[in-house]
Amino acid sequence: MSDTLATTIADVTRDDLIDFVHAEARMLDEGRFDDWLTLWAADGMYWMPLEWNQQDPIHETSLLWEDQFMLRLRVERLNGARTFSQKPKSRCLHVLNRPDVDLIDNDKGRYRVVTRMTYVETRLDEQFLLAITATHDLVWQEGLKIKLKRVDILNCDAAFGNIQLLP
Repeated sequence: MSDTLATTIADVTRDDLIDFVHAEARMLDEGRFDDWLTLWAADGMYWMPLEWNQQDPIHETSLLWEDQFMLRLRVERLNGARTFSQKPKSRCLHVLNRPDVDLIDNDKGRYRVVTRMTYVETRLDEQFLLAITATHDLVWQEGLKIKLKRVDILNCDAAFGNIQLLP
């Protein structure tokens, strides 16, 4: 994130929110998963719906619905020296369109950013491409934190291989 990132809730700007989304994608692309975990609120959730336009992650099956415990487990696995399915490690690249800021509520410390992107993941000779829309619901908790990250895959109802990293 930029050096000018807001230091108080009243200072959060559209540029701060866009910088946050770009910084998150860069952390994932660079494999800085421990740094990435610090972006999350303690009760933050990562959601990847199974169906197009799905509205309920609890009563409908999702590809992912992960809390902090599950995200930490995922990061431990990705960082683990004995994770043989990750030898060599998978790599990814997020190609972001300009994020749309849909909500700035500095009074309540709530923000929403929607980003359309292309996600590429590769390992050995295999590479796959996903078109996704990521919605970040952010909150102010002594800095911007992810309360909910929803990742909608354009062809979510198609069969595809394992996603090893984090779109």
